[in-house]
Amino acid sequence: MRRYARLGLALLGILLSGCTSVFLYPDRVQHLADRPLGTHAEDVWIDARDGSRLHALHLPTQGTPRATLLHLHGNAENLSSHVHLVSWLPARGYAVLALDPRGYGRSEGDAGVDALHEDAEAALAWLVGRGTARTGPLVVLGQSIGGSVAIRTVATSPLREHVSAVIADSAFSAYRRIAREKLAEPWLTWPLQWPLSLLISDRFAAVDVVADISPIPLLLIHGERDVIVDARHSQRLYDAAREPKTFWRIPEGDHIDALRRKAVQDRLIEYLDRTLGG
Repeated sequence: MRRYARLGLALLGILLSGCTSVFLYPDRVQHLADRPLGTHAEDVWIDARDGSRLHALHLPTQGTPRATLLHLHGNAENLSSHVHLVSWLPARGYAVLALDPRGYGRSEGDAGVDALHEDAEAALAWLVGRGTARTGPLVVLGQSIGGSVAIRTVATSPLREHVSAVIADSAFSAYRRIAREKLAEPWLTWPLQWPLSLLISDRFAAVDVVADISPIPLLLIHGERDVIVDARHSQRLYDAAREPKTFWRIPEGDHIDALRRKAVQDRLIEYLDRTLGG
């Protein structure tokens, strides 16, 4: 009970300060340092809009990739742990650029919701600059908050013409809605969930722009047992999106664990091959 009280007080203080970084839990720890990645990785440095240097890992394929996926990870830890969710792709012919936005891992600068979107755009520009002869088609894959960022980035980016597909795994539909749901969990903040959630900016809400992704194909993935972000968020995104759109509900799935499953990995490769004409 004390734990929930402390959490409620922390949320109350952060929300009253109007700080949307309540969503972000970056760190600079090298997670899973002893776990082999199982594929070659190259350090990449990308300039952020504010001049910060962003660290990313490029996971190449042998020969020309079928496509390159820009991977935007979730709101906690950093790519040293999240990269393991996509490290299987190069062996299946798909290269990956896994990004740490500002404040995460070895990337410079301070974390923030604005920075997440700006840094995703910078990484996409880096890939576009390499040329399709080296990257193949470009796909943006985001997980959790990264899924919301992926949707918003592609829907509004001047570089959207270079993107061949968007994949959002366990994404939430709007910042204000997820804040209200989290405030409803501790007893201390439950009565204040509506007024306090109004302090959270919704100017980056994915649900407001998801229809603009069309005609780029959109794939939504969500575990039905996700207790971090309810699967109804992806349902709202799907309902608001225009064709071509696809929604995979994973009956036994939890939060961002779909890509750990061999059956889902195989299904994703089939989807990419079909969608990209491979």
